[in-house]
Amino acid sequence: MTVTENALHAALAPPASRIRLVVSDMDGTLLTPEKQVTHRTLAAVQALKEAGIPLCLVSSRPPGGIEMYFDVLGLHTPYGALNGGTILNADRTVRSQLALDPGAVQDTLDMLKVHDLDAWLFRGHEWLVDNATGAYVEPERKTVRIEPQIVSSFAGSLSGIGKITGSSADYDAVARQEAEIGMLLEGRASVARSSQWFLDITPLDANKGNAVRELAAFYGIDPSEVACIGDMDNDVPMFKVAGLSIAMGQASDRVASQAHFTTAANTDEGWAKAIESLVLPRAVSLNDQPTSPSAVAPGTPGGA
Repeated sequence: MTVTENALHAALAPPASRIRLVVSDMDGTLLTPEKQVTHRTLAAVQALKEAGIPLCLVSSRPPGGIEMYFDVLGLHTPYGALNGGTILNADRTVRSQLALDPGAVQDTLDMLKVHDLDAWLFRGHEWLVDNATGAYVEPERKTVRIEPQIVSSFAGSLSGIGKITGSSADYDAVARQEAEIGMLLEGRASVARSSQWFLDITPLDANKGNAVRELAAFYGIDPSEVACIGDMDNDVPMFKVAGLSIAMGQASDRVASQAHFTTAANTDEGWAKAIESLVLPRAVSLNDQPTSPSAVAPGTPGGA
């Protein structure tokens, strides 16, 4: 780590000693590079359930790309899609959603076009694409099992957009646009990479930190009682909110410096190891605390 990164890590508040909720990223975190869930991860999910600790997923994925894992994980909890811009109940109904200002959408599209990044628009369950042959369209379609809606132009589709993704195999270009578009949209949107090849632009309050606050409120607890696990820049906002933050082993030094702990990589059971060694020893069953009114809203939570 650099001097600055060491300073960031040193400035963190002490990690929480009591955890009642886990909020996890998916790609690069809960999932292997092949987008699979390991047997050890399933055992860790079951251990959380037995400890009375709900598990909620928050991802840059659209809702369907998250829901596709619910059966294998046995989840019946609320979750955050589009980097937390859309919060859904356990029954998959929308709890809250945010949208980008149309002007910010157009400014972003202009920047992505100038710098040769493919643009995708997400609105509710829609995935709008204007370049069907883009390098990452087919891999993404297979990953999230959603068919893109191919459009000749994004004109007329600027309202109600929950997320824009810019994609390119030029990782340096994606990193540069994170900075440039971030400056362009400062005060209007959240801009962060969700992978080396994806840049996500979401409404200003649509970040994973906001999702953690909403999910904690849903369960009637303080964010200081939440443990978060992630690996990319878009996970840092939830690290800043949570009482316990854990970076995956393959995370960059910049991301890892803003987490309390770093676990193994997602190629080496990092998620399960984090649950086993860092979360479960701090677990306090949600059932040991009186339920607040906010926890009985539509989409009543089940166990993890």
